[in-house]
Amino acid sequence: MNIRSSLLKALLAAGILFSQAAMAQDAKELYNTATGFIRSGDYSNAILVLNQALQLEPDNFEYKKQLGYTFYLKGDLVKAKNVIEPLLSSREADVQVFQIAGNIYVGREEWKTAQRMYERALKKFPEAGELYNDNGNLLMSFKMYDGALHSWLKGIEEDPGFPGNYYNAVKTYDYSNNPLWCILYGETFMNMESFTTRTAEIRNIVLESYKKLFNDPSLFESAITEDKKSKRGGNNFVEAYKACMSKQISVVTGGIDPDALVMVRTRFLLDWFNFYDIKYPYALFDFQRNLLREGMFESYNQWLFGPAANQAGYKAWVGLHKQDYDAFQKFQRNYPLKPRPDEYYNDGKFTLINPGY
Repeated sequence: MNIRSSLLKALLAAGILFSQAAMAQDAKELYNTATGFIRSGDYSNAILVLNQALQLEPDNFEYKKQLGYTFYLKGDLVKAKNVIEPLLSSREADVQVFQIAGNIYVGREEWKTAQRMYERALKKFPEAGELYNDNGNLLMSFKMYDGALHSWLKGIEEDPGFPGNYYNAVKTYDYSNNPLWCILYGETFMNMESFTTRTAEIRNIVLESYKKLFNDPSLFESAITEDKKSKRGGNNFVEAYKACMSKQISVVTGGIDPDALVMVRTRFLLDWFNFYDIKYPYALFDFQRNLLREGMFESYNQWLFGPAANQAGYKAWVGLHKQDYDAFQKFQRNYPLKPRPDEYYNDGKFTLINPGY
């Protein structure tokens, strides 16, 4: 009797486990079906299927998060909030759920709630570049320009591999007439996000920023001489950059175009790596030097500036140098720019002249 009882219990337990496994598999299949509906924009069907998945696995965090996000996409912000808000206190709460919550609060115009939520999220995830980016966008909507920029700069410092903070910082620096950081952050962004409408926007800003830079007398007034070096006992990154760039004024007397910029930037790199690279290591300059060594720097500069300077001229150049250009693009794909942590030199100072947001 005891053997039969034990066997019955074992079979029952096995049946329960099998049933649970089958349910989990069914729930996963339903979730995959729902994501397909989301991709096609059929949010009503996605919600229907996600609810079925949650009947099988009512405590599944990922399914709940996706359900809340789908309600948001559908425009039902009340239900979206009801689903997402309880998840923020979960031990499983991730960066994405805080982003979804932020979008919901902004959509409902619950600005202060959104702001408090981002503060809470950044304490939990202090290295999440996407949260700094979203927080900066929220502050910008309040016209808190200084706070927005500092959020994006903090995002660059904490998560240098996330492109969105570079994009927004460049736009803000462009409005505040600070070409130096437009150039550095803009080129970094273009390497991270190479073929979007935002890339084209930043490409124009970077080209114009070079023109502004060489039209700015303060560039040359603040150039570092050997006397200043000895008196100050050290120099910051911005001063060092200006010192090297100010030496190139003779190259641009005929104007700024891709050809002139190839020469300016080549000579800049030679100066930088003679005097400052050890004190101020910077991944962008290392990336440029690698392209120079590989004989691809001209192609790279044409890619950076050509479409903004002269679209027809750019296409003609690519047509005449197709082999070189293809080799550069292959190199760019295989060895992309990767900004490094601990190379943050921005003091965060700026003056907003023309807030155009």
